[in-house]
Amino acid sequence: MKELKDLNFLDDVRYTKDHEWAKKSGELVIIGINDYAQDQLGEIVFVELPGIGDSFSKGDEFGSVESVKAVSEIYIPVSGEIVEINQGLEDAPELVNQSCYTDGWLIKVKPGNASEFDSLMDKAAYLNMLKG
Repeated sequence: MKELKDLNFLDDVRYTKDHEWAKKSGELVIIGINDYAQDQLGEIVFVELPGIGDSFSKGDEFGSVESVKAVSEIYIPVSGEIVEINQGLEDAPELVNQSCYTDGWLIKVKPGNASEFDSLMDKAAYLNMLKG
């Protein structure tokens, strides 16, 4: 596992205590697991995602990521409806390890409550949480 200083955290995304990231993209929010999470999990071999049209409340489990080490649940950082899933992960789940913020994103959500996004941690707050 890498040191915190060797992991990649972006300034233009928000973070959750469960190590998901969320980024606004027009009317939608793109969601994935961050570099810390993928590093802790190790080699990802399977990603289970919800169906398009499914709706979730903030904090609900919406899928899971399976690595050679463990299966980890993924929690949705904002309430909303799933409008797109990353189909590429079905054949190439390792994209989450290789580029968790770009090719390895998980879902796109039409948010139900815009203020939920604003309550997520920025990079500095997330790093402070990790450092304890």
